[in-house]
Amino acid sequence: MLKKIGVGFLILVAAALIWYLFIKPSDYIINFKVVTTPGTVTQSVKSWNYDVPDSEIIAQDGLHKVVQQRHFGDSVVNYTYEAKMINDSVTQVSVGVKDLDHSLINRLTVPFKNTLFRKRSTQNVETFFEILREHLDQINIEVTGLDQTRSTYVAYVPLKGLQVEKARGMMQYYGYIGDVLLKNNVELNGPPIIEVTDWDVETDSIAYNFCFPIIRSENLPISKDIKYKRLFQKEAIHAVYNGNYITSDRAWYALLEYAERNNLEVEHKPVEIFYNNPNMGGNELDWKADIYLPLKQDSPLE
Repeated sequence: MLKKIGVGFLILVAAALIWYLFIKPSDYIINFKVVTTPGTVTQSVKSWNYDVPDSEIIAQDGLHKVVQQRHFGDSVVNYTYEAKMINDSVTQVSVGVKDLDHSLINRLTVPFKNTLFRKRSTQNVETFFEILREHLDQINIEVTGLDQTRSTYVAYVPLKGLQVEKARGMMQYYGYIGDVLLKNNVELNGPPIIEVTDWDVETDSIAYNFCFPIIRSENLPISKDIKYKRLFQKEAIHAVYNGNYITSDRAWYALLEYAERNNLEVEHKPVEIFYNNPNMGGNELDWKADIYLPLKQDSPLE
């Protein structure tokens, strides 16, 4: 009996060693917690990556996982960031680090020595954590729950680009649309709106309409760039965003998490209402935007 127990124990130990040395996805894992959403974590990794030399994003799995590949001399190292919300406000981030060329030696030494690989991995993750924390200090998001988008007639310009280019598109066309409407005595009917018509989560690319609400009339100016239509009222989840409009998409991820927690089906077509002109500068935490994520529905409410 004891012999069978001993053999079983040895088999378990051997299996554990084989898994640790050859199957385990990462050589070293670093964990931390942060008050934000998984989408904001993965977006922040991708934003930070633009400034990291010899680095690229090689994979993404939805909003919860992104893989950054970095080069250090003769080493190619993957950093796999996995983020999961553990309550209504806190996200657990697990960073798995794997040296593609020296994995076995790392697994043999990391538990016993503070190796260069271990020091470098810890330092790089700490750098990202500080950048993420600074970013979170510069924005504020409050999800208020169910609400409705407004119904209004708009003058708009259709645009495409990356999410981070959205604010640039606003700044480029803010004065142009406003001047055309002003010169033609078109009466405005509220602050500018962005209506996202397509959102590719994997590539961070969007198609959107930059809209100026107006009072409809029979003599609207004709322009090759400016179009007109009505935005219909929709049931939606609402959030208030404060911060630079470049990163107002952080509220989109907060709304997606809210929808998931509350079993709400939503369209990935956010609507944003902006109360500040980004061309005027000022304290960005004083900038305000109402962000809506429409619920799935058969037809718009009129």
